[in-house]
Amino acid sequence: MSDTLEHPFDPIVFSDTKLLFLGSFPSIHSFEKGFYYANPRNQFWQILSRITGYPVNNRDQRIWLLKAQRWGLWDMVRSCSRNNSLDSSLYDEEVNDIPSLLERTPSIAKIAFTGRKAEALYRLHFDHLDIESLYLPSPSAAYAKMNLETKAVAWRDRLITAGGR
Repeated sequence: MSDTLEHPFDPIVFSDTKLLFLGSFPSIHSFEKGFYYANPRNQFWQILSRITGYPVNNRDQRIWLLKAQRWGLWDMVRSCSRNNSLDSSLYDEEVNDIPSLLERTPSIAKIAFTGRKAEALYRLHFDHLDIESLYLPSPSAAYAKMNLETKAVAWRDRLITAGGR
């Protein structure tokens, strides 16, 4: 798989979204399932469920969790080429228009990166923006330095410290 891919999803934001999770680009599983973080090995939704106590068994529950917590979700990359689902395989990236999203959703006060690739692309293109940001350990199963429980604790602690809850 090396043709140019376009991001298939709109951002999930609400008029009162306070914190925006920014990933890199949807996995192959996410393309196939038509929703963010659809790879069953990715721990994103499990982490959010552990932090909030909300169920995340389907798309509606996941959107409801984001709405209830005043969280939003999008990715840094608008289009790119890649060889597999790993962030390290992305190349020829074109980034999404993060400034316009922030302008359209002025309630967003913080950005939380769900991986180093998203953070690096943001720093490269949008470091001039005046908005607080934080890094969260990657929910990818490929990031095996931390288990699910350790990641959930780290996310909770960082989100609470940043006022994201």
